[in-house]
Amino acid sequence: MKLLVINGPNINFLGIREKGIYGNEDYAYLKDMIKRKAEETDSVIEVFQSNHEGEIIDRIQAAYSDGTEGIIINPGAFTHYSYAIRDALSSIELPKIEVHISNVYKREEFRHKSVTAPVCTGQIAGLGLKGYLLAVDALIV
Repeated sequence: MKLLVINGPNINFLGIREKGIYGNEDYAYLKDMIKRKAEETDSVIEVFQSNHEGEIIDRIQAAYSDGTEGIIINPGAFTHYSYAIRDALSSIELPKIEVHISNVYKREEFRHKSVTAPVCTGQIAGLGLKGYLLAVDALIV
């Protein structure tokens, strides 16, 4: 199975920013964890990260024709206000899982609203980096 993991703004700063919320493991650790999961599941998993909304939209749109069979997305702060990313996700008929490392519902009020979740198959929040692995499992079943 060919999956795409998209990480939005500041995810590349894992292990640097707000360790009490996001943990001590860095972005290289996350990518390695996903690489190992791909090997375990005999899948191809591309990991993409950008701090720029347009690049994320371009990558979602490319998934339409590049053989991607499922998307795992952590839109970061774009979760709460990017109708452009929402529209890109809704334009592709693939299973999509939204992942959040922290439990966004236990944090600031503005984080409780996701504009992207309604166009995703499901959402995983608050399980740390393990949420990515659970999302892979959900897509390959």
